[in-house]
Amino acid sequence: MRIMAPGPVESPPEVLAAGSRQIPHHRTGEFRATLKDSLAALGRVLKTANPVVPIAASGTGAMEAIVTSLFSPSDTVLVTVCGNFSERWVNICKAFGVKVTRLDSDWGTAVDPARVAMELKNNPKIAGVLTTFSETSTGVENDIAAIGKAVRGTDAVLAVDGISGVGALPFYTDDWGVDALAVGSQKGLMLPPGLAFVALSAKARKRIETSTTPRFYLSLDSALKSLEGNLPDTPFTPAVSLIIQLRESLKVLEAEGIEKVWARIALLGSATRAAIRALGLKLLPAGNYSNVVTAVDCAGGPDPDSVVRSLREGYGISIIGGQGKLKGRIFRIGHVGHVDELDVLATIGALEMVLRRSGRDVKLGAGVAAAQEVFLKAKVGENA
Repeated sequence: MRIMAPGPVESPPEVLAAGSRQIPHHRTGEFRATLKDSLAALGRVLKTANPVVPIAASGTGAMEAIVTSLFSPSDTVLVTVCGNFSERWVNICKAFGVKVTRLDSDWGTAVDPARVAMELKNNPKIAGVLTTFSETSTGVENDIAAIGKAVRGTDAVLAVDGISGVGALPFYTDDWGVDALAVGSQKGLMLPPGLAFVALSAKARKRIETSTTPRFYLSLDSALKSLEGNLPDTPFTPAVSLIIQLRESLKVLEAEGIEKVWARIALLGSATRAAIRALGLKLLPAGNYSNVVTAVDCAGGPDPDSVVRSLREGYGISIIGGQGKLKGRIFRIGHVGHVDELDVLATIGALEMVLRRSGRDVKLGAGVAAAQEVFLKAKVGENA
């Protein structure tokens, strides 16, 4: 199976091999040294000098940890909603009684940082701004740097769901003023699912001291205390195998160079979008494209669920359909993780045959040729 979904993604073979090793006990110096090395390397990828807390959970666990550890039921937070995953911030806050002010954008449209700034100006008591970096349900990337500027200088903290985008797209946690960053293992970090992280600024750590929301397993204050000392620890049993695999995945990313990783993913995204246009299909976003995933709007066109099923059953290529109110309207092609140009070309070639068999008037090779042109132009640029 060729995985071309926005997560879980293909893992490098050395990362998969690391998961088969005999594991050390998690309270030994051997494992704690691995944890220390892994978290230091992760900080370099996240572009942060602040503490990074590991959590044995999916990325949603990191989001819940942020809400319960930073905010109290008496707090009001501003949630920018532009898709299914940003809606998750709302649901988590409601589950713990944190008051929510919604800032909605059309699905397929990026958050307007000017609207965030206006909301903060009109309501200076807002305790936090909760937003999403790469909204994989729509294929949109939000301008976190600009949102960070809007939040900087206020009493609010900026919490970002970076689960699908961090590691794959340019992201500068400290420079952009991100106070709490949620990251998941099965996206840009190229690990199997089950591990999450939260990076916390000094401003965020200060808020933890005043939060009254009940919490236990996902308590960031407990996790921060465990990180203290020469060798870090965790308050509860960590995902030992995944931490060992994390070190291997970070070696892969750092060997390539994180900036080159970003450029590779951007090239795959550009080529995929060019192919979709060449096939006469429509992209869902009007702009602000996330290079993690390409969302194809099938309104009036092919049946997206049939496309997803045909690619998986006929060609062993796994893409994904829509979520929430976009279910049954779009399909999404991911180009993140351990993927390259040939993965994109194979996916587009198979998509052309699926569309032709469904009765759509598609010129075979048109999408592949468009993607090839993007790749070839990039090669010319490299050799110039």
